[in-house]
Amino acid sequence: MLGERWTLLILRDALLGSTRFADFQRSLGLAPDVLTDRLATLVEFGVLTREPYQDQGSRVRHEYRLTPAGRELQLVLTALQQWGDDHLPRPDGPSLLRRRMGTDEPVRVGLIDEAGNEVGLDELTLIATPSHPDWTG
Repeated sequence: MLGERWTLLILRDALLGSTRFADFQRSLGLAPDVLTDRLATLVEFGVLTREPYQDQGSRVRHEYRLTPAGRELQLVLTALQQWGDDHLPRPDGPSLLRRRMGTDEPVRVGLIDEAGNEVGLDELTLIATPSHPDWTG
């Protein structure tokens, strides 16, 4: 679902406050049929909700709002952005800054354990479970 072309950019715009079809289309320059398909997929998987609205004198339209699951994807998008900033920096600097509200301190994505302690990649292990295709038990 996240691997579809344009999906991450739609999510980025939603996380930045876009909710209306026209706003997504204007920002991304995406063909209407493709945008409709991607939005429908995000609604189907519970990342966005589709809610009616009506501007005065206009027909009913729909806006797309992030669900709690959709808002949690900010962590994924922020991690991807951080990786890009670290390993493929843009000549004119990052397109978005990650800051803590209230203090404006820089923020980085990282791994933490259940006690709230940071875990380095050299301390991380991945363990296959029975649902993994390569599980050997």
